Amino acid sequence: MNKLNLNQTQIESCRKYANIIANDVQEFINKHTTVSVERTVLRLLGVDGVDDFSAPIPNRLVDDVIKNGDISLGISIYIASALTSTKLSLDDFVTYYINNNISICDYDLVDKASTFKILKPYYEANLTKIRDNKIIRENYIKKYPREKTDIYVIVATGNIDEDVIQAVSAAKAGADIIAVIRSTGQSLLDYVPYGKTTEGFGGTFATQENFKIMRAALDKVSEEEKRYIYLVNYASGLCMPEIACMGALERLDVLLNDSMYGIIFRDINMKRTFVDQYFSRLINAYSGIIINTGEDNYLTTADAVEEAHTVTASQFINEAFAKLAHLPNKLMGLGHAFEIDPEVEDSFVLELAQAQLAREIFPEAPLKYMPPTKHINGNIFRAYQQNAMFNMVTTMTNQSIHLLGMMTEAIHTPYMSDRYLAIKNAKMIQRSMKSLGDEILYKENGAIQNRAKEVLNNAEKLLKQIANDGMFNSLSNGVFAQTKRTMTGGKGLGGVFKKSDNYINVVLEKMEESFNED
Repeated sequence: MNKLNLNQTQIESCRKYANIIANDVQEFINKHTTVSVERTVLRLLGVDGVDDFSAPIPNRLVDDVIKNGDISLGISIYIASALTSTKLSLDDFVTYYINNNISICDYDLVDKASTFKILKPYYEANLTKIRDNKIIRENYIKKYPREKTDIYVIVATGNIDEDVIQAVSAAKAGADIIAVIRSTGQSLLDYVPYGKTTEGFGGTFATQENFKIMRAALDKVSEEEKRYIYLVNYASGLCMPEIACMGALERLDVLLNDSMYGIIFRDINMKRTFVDQYFSRLINAYSGIIINTGEDNYLTTADAVEEAHTVTASQFINEAFAKLAHLPNKLMGLGHAFEIDPEVEDSFVLELAQAQLAREIFPEAPLKYMPPTKHINGNIFRAYQQNAMFNMVTTMTNQSIHLLGMMTEAIHTPYMSDRYLAIKNAKMIQRSMKSLGDEILYKENGAIQNRAKEVLNNAEKLLKQIANDGMFNSLSNGVFAQTKRTMTGGKGLGGVFKKSDNYINVVLEKMEESFNED
């Protein structure tokens, strides 16, 4: 039901502008590759591990081609050529490469057809594993049907073993989704750490082994609790597609995956992160992983009343980018947040309007709704009240991914007891208000309808402006989160390369081909 009486023509206008914006950026994406994209190709061929100095082997191979070959051709042709000349398997060649101080560029290059033929057994093995993981997830969901709102809880100890204990505890208390926060600053590392880790600051390193450990633990508790527990990690940052690859191989269910978050809040170069975003989202689409976007963060630096329309505009843009990467609506976890100052008159009414607006514009999307953080202080009793109001809006507007607020948000990393209270608060409100959203209507031209229309109108104006100026220039002008970033600034620009006319990416082409067949 359209409770807000939104102008559908205006919504289509917003989508038209968002498509113009995304297609313009896609033209740039299609002509470029990055070091992380090429390292991801290696990972999806089965290259992993580190050398004697703990340098990731995918990094070494790509850096070698940058230095001694032509990375604009892509890593695929160099691997295929090396295997052809040496007559070795990929595993044996990597061992030979590491031990014999040779260059991957020492071999005559084969043609495109030969590249695909030689590498097919390797990429097919991993693409098959990803497809199998998708089926396993789908079977779990059929076995244990999900509620319309999933409770999302964070663990962030720095030690994967301790994370498992806290994750299992949260799942047994009622959490449906467990997010393992990454160690502070990992998004700025231009490599992926390797193996199990037990030391991190503010979170735990995202590694494939850590993913595997947590997945096994959550599968076990899923069977015990008769609920499939989703696993979340973060694919933003300089290694966005590599982490998407690792998540697909280890059956993660949700990945935070938004280039604009990295550009604005981590100062990652916009060219680098838009190219990385496309390949990472293509992997997520192929593997059935839900993406989460980071619009909620805009309201931590800008006023949530005055800048609400920037969230809506960004959601439209992220939807357009997601469609270009073949993500269906059911995998678009677009983000927003409950961040209006509670001292503002009718703040609850304004929050309700914003949440209902997102739900009506994107009815099939598993929206990710974030709790109050900016206006949480050391008064844990007020924080508990704020989180209760947040839980009420979540239930009334049928948000999909409900990230719980913690009453100790402004004091310390939450204890298990804090998470327990947060889960019980959310569960109580879900039960007691279960049907309320279906029972109420909003007054015609009342405060809620008018606020939603105001936000949509301002979002349309902003999208039109961005479509006219271009996304790169708009980000340089600080249209989101009142933060300006330049096309040549930020981290990672040196890892962006223009593709040759003869560029080959065997994995990307095979994934795109599978969607075109559908």
